[in-house]
Amino acid sequence: MTGLTSPFGELREQLLGAAEQFADSPVAVSGILSGLVDDVDRALREELEIFPVCHHSPASALAMVRRLREKQPKVIYLELCEDLQPLLTELRNCRLPVALQAFATDIDGFPKSWAPLSVVAPITEASAEYQAISYALETPGVELVLVDRSTDHVFQWAPKEEEPPAPPKDEEAGLHGDAVGVEIGDLRPGFAELEEHLLHHGKVRHWSEWWDQYVEQPLSGADYDTYRQVMVLIGSLFRRLRPDAARLAMDEDRERYMWTRMREHLAGSGADPADCLYVCGAFHAASHVEQFGLRSTAPFEISPRSATKWLYGLIPSSHSAIEAQFGLASGSVSIAAAMWTKALTRDRLVPFQLEGQRGARKRAAKLPAPAPRGEVADKLTGFLSRPPALDPLDDAELVGWSVDIVRLARRNGYLASTADAIAVYETSILLAGMRNRARPTPYDFQDAAVTCIEKDAVPGRRDIRRLCEILLGGDRLGEVGYDALPPLARNVYDRLEPLGLDLEKRTIQRALLDLNAEPDLVPCSDLLWMLRYLLPSDAVRPIMGERRLGERSIQESWDLAFGKHQRSIIELGYEGVTIEQVLEQRLRRSVHDPKATAAVALAAVEDAVLFLGSRRFADELGARAVELLAAERSVDDAPEVLRRIRRLLAYYRANESELPAWCEAFVIAGYAHYCTLLPTAFLDEETGVRQVAAMLGFLFTMESLALALGCDRAQLELAVRQSHPEAPGKVALLWAAQHQLGLLPIAELRARCAELLGNPLVIPSVPQYIMGFVQAMELAPGLSGFVVEVISKAFGRLPDDVLLPWLPKLITTLRKGAAELVPVLVREAGRTFPGSLTAVDSWVPPWTPRPKPAVLPASGSAASGPVAELLHGHPVACDAVAGLLGCEGEWRAPGTGGDAGHREVRALLAGHPEPALAVAALLV
Repeated sequence: MTGLTSPFGELREQLLGAAEQFADSPVAVSGILSGLVDDVDRALREELEIFPVCHHSPASALAMVRRLREKQPKVIYLELCEDLQPLLTELRNCRLPVALQAFATDIDGFPKSWAPLSVVAPITEASAEYQAISYALETPGVELVLVDRSTDHVFQWAPKEEEPPAPPKDEEAGLHGDAVGVEIGDLRPGFAELEEHLLHHGKVRHWSEWWDQYVEQPLSGADYDTYRQVMVLIGSLFRRLRPDAARLAMDEDRERYMWTRMREHLAGSGADPADCLYVCGAFHAASHVEQFGLRSTAPFEISPRSATKWLYGLIPSSHSAIEAQFGLASGSVSIAAAMWTKALTRDRLVPFQLEGQRGARKRAAKLPAPAPRGEVADKLTGFLSRPPALDPLDDAELVGWSVDIVRLARRNGYLASTADAIAVYETSILLAGMRNRARPTPYDFQDAAVTCIEKDAVPGRRDIRRLCEILLGGDRLGEVGYDALPPLARNVYDRLEPLGLDLEKRTIQRALLDLNAEPDLVPCSDLLWMLRYLLPSDAVRPIMGERRLGERSIQESWDLAFGKHQRSIIELGYEGVTIEQVLEQRLRRSVHDPKATAAVALAAVEDAVLFLGSRRFADELGARAVELLAAERSVDDAPEVLRRIRRLLAYYRANESELPAWCEAFVIAGYAHYCTLLPTAFLDEETGVRQVAAMLGFLFTMESLALALGCDRAQLELAVRQSHPEAPGKVALLWAAQHQLGLLPIAELRARCAELLGNPLVIPSVPQYIMGFVQAMELAPGLSGFVVEVISKAFGRLPDDVLLPWLPKLITTLRKGAAELVPVLVREAGRTFPGSLTAVDSWVPPWTPRPKPAVLPASGSAASGPVAELLHGHPVACDAVAGLLGCEGEWRAPGTGGDAGHREVRALLAGHPEPALAVAALLV
């Protein structure tokens, strides 16, 4: 359009003249400035009225209220994901701010690493989109149409190499989790140098403060034409100075999508474009795509959605979550909400709100008669050529802020006084003057309060900047009402109703359950344990009581924080209809995951028994555990497998008449599996001593059951004989296994350990041998006394110059590799050593050999009698016992030698007279 027919011809001429006079490259600058005016002219002359907005902007919300009352459109096209439309009616059951959410766990057509997919669109009361939604839903005959791309297209158009964002660490800022945020009207320079220039010359710290001072405040009281032209101008400027071509291309596809949808709706409904209103971001209002405008015939093919199944709902939001989601300055949304409230009072405007809206005051929104629209007039020239009309100093408001911040500071541990209130007041005015402001803004007040009150250390949980945010509006937290919750969340609240608690409160509430006195609370206890498994750890926290296999608490105490974690409960509703269904799905999904192991499957079996009590489902998971164990080629999880299968076998033996079939199959498969891998595990350097000890523990402790089920002991013997470890710890394990199999007598084992302590080249490795012996107590508990003996001999025989450097290594080795077995070792040492200090001097270690009593040579025949004749007639048993004890001798024929046959008895009593003397003393 030429400058002669455009109402902005004079403005264009002024801008081109300024470019020629001041710019280094007039051609480039004049092209940009002329393009800005053309974009504004094009947007305002479009047949479909375009309403440009900025997200969470009070100025946009105020202009929306005024324009809706003036125009009263019949159709509103809103820049929001089109598949979120069914959720809008549920906003009346919520306390704002809340977020519309689309959620998908089973994805199809997207990288698996992206799962789960989540999109949120926050809604606040001080936003133009909420005013448009409220007007459309509460006004009869008005249709609201969402025209932006679907949530499926949000991820279709996203670069595949992008990683999902990490959720914020702050509790309230993380209400949206790692969801992708969609917003209406993202207005921020994409050109870093431009933003830096604006912040520097505006004498502000961050973009939110610049926007508040130079856009929000001048436009909050402006007329509609001025607001509209300025917003399109800003959107055009940021669009032309955006260097990110990929982001610009995606935004242009969104604009093509929206214009295509609007033309389709107008063609199908027959609505008059004069009765319609298109609400979009100011960036999109200055669109350059060929599909722009209702008269455009340029085609655009909308790709079909993927096969991903999307679920929809509402989740609670907060001002800090919105700030964290979209990179806004901390406290900016709260300050915007306060400005919205103040502007409503100042201009005596009645905003639109949904009937029955929770947490909102009831307002009568009577609509006046629609006003006709005049011709487009140039309002930009006057707006840009004169300084904005700033509000005068509101002395009462600033005094109130200064007094209240001192009061808050004193409550939070600061030593603030009336003098600090005066200082904050004066410093706020001083900072506003330095920044060319007629009145201090909330940001000036924050800086003044920090300067005057903040100390080197924060005495409490909140610093002065956080206290200012609370004073100026606080971090308002939204809440989803009961009627807007998914069926699962409502089911949870209904089943916990017997507790008598208001679970919607954001405070932590204590629930006390006496399950013996009130058996009706047992279902509540079962549900709380399942929620404990599914929700974050601080949402449902047991204070007293526990749930383990075969055990149930008679009393329980819980800390419940459902209000803070309402989003997590709502997202559970996307996975199923009941908690039991969600838990079953998660357990089944965990055992069928490609990275699942036998230990994971056994843990799932245990959880199924604890929380669901379903024998059928536990057997299904157990059968999967057998498959995973047989397919494993490593033994990294052997300690976890041993611990869990022991616990499950003990439970089934105590509570069932017979073991489940999967348990028997698991023992058989495990016996063969670990026998096969044992020689390799002994040699593999990456396999630790703990893993090999767990393998041997499984083989020896499950041996009796495995043999009863048909396994062959020869498998284990061959595996042990084929093992030739080199690491000291594994060598000790092999010796213990050989001893357990009867291949290595205790005397030879003791001799080998004595040889180790006698070899100075091996002494540095003795702690590793000891750790191997300690781990061997897993497979041979009877060796605990021998381990105490080895350690005691090491302390007794090694000199100090060897023992002192060696001792820290022994302690760290035991702590790192056998921490859970050290208490067993300590208990065995307590049984071995004397219990009092006075008895230490006369104590003789039990492993010290006693001198044999002198035996008088036998004369005559051996003792006679039926016992002697029986032993002489069947000497095999006595020979075997003598061989185990290391005794030597020969058999003599029984005879009748009188007292000669009792010489051994007399020698025994002579060598150990104490028992005889004690008996004599008792008799006397």
